Amino acid sequence: MNIKTTLGATIAGLLLTTAAYGETMATASTDLNLRMGPGPMYEIATVIPADAAVTVDGCLEESNWCRVNFDDMDGWASGEYLNAMISAPIAVNRERVEVRTVTYEGSGAQTAAGGATGAVAGLIVGGPVGALVGAAIGLGVGAATTPDERVTTYVSSNPVDPIFLDGEVVVGAGIPEEVTLTEVPESEYYYAYVNGVPVVVKRENRQVVYIVR
Repeated sequence: MNIKTTLGATIAGLLLTTAAYGETMATASTDLNLRMGPGPMYEIATVIPADAAVTVDGCLEESNWCRVNFDDMDGWASGEYLNAMISAPIAVNRERVEVRTVTYEGSGAQTAAGGATGAVAGLIVGGPVGALVGAAIGLGVGAATTPDERVTTYVSSNPVDPIFLDGEVVVGAGIPEEVTLTEVPESEYYYAYVNGVPVVVKRENRQVVYIVR
């Protein structure tokens, strides 16, 4: 596996700044993690349901992570799965929706691995940038498939070493070939612990079909 020690966004030591744009309303195109910081290594605060509305305060200039408020909770979400009023992902339409630019100042937020943000430097990030993005970014990422209880129980009861990949983990995302997946015995599934959550993966196409919460 190709190993990287940095994520797409540089997050350490950045000061919080904003441009002269106002807040933007958007909806999540799929069940989407709301994280404590701008990256897949940060702890998940809650999950934004598909089609739920959020207020977007702004997005990082260097990456596709946006600072949002959902249900009176502040956090960060992937702009690849946030659709603004133009019904297209904010990540590639910032000028059209006039979303402001923000940067991030680390505040000791917990990571998905349980440590402070300073612990992230030693974690691996596998695959190219956007490896976890579905075939159509922010569009049609696929409907969730619920495996039987035996599969989800096995995945929960048999944790494996976590991996961290660029991009957010959502149903429909593909796992790159370089990542070793673990078989669920007597089933059509693999599994892995990706970006802090267990995921069930279809063997035939290495696509995430279910996230065990």
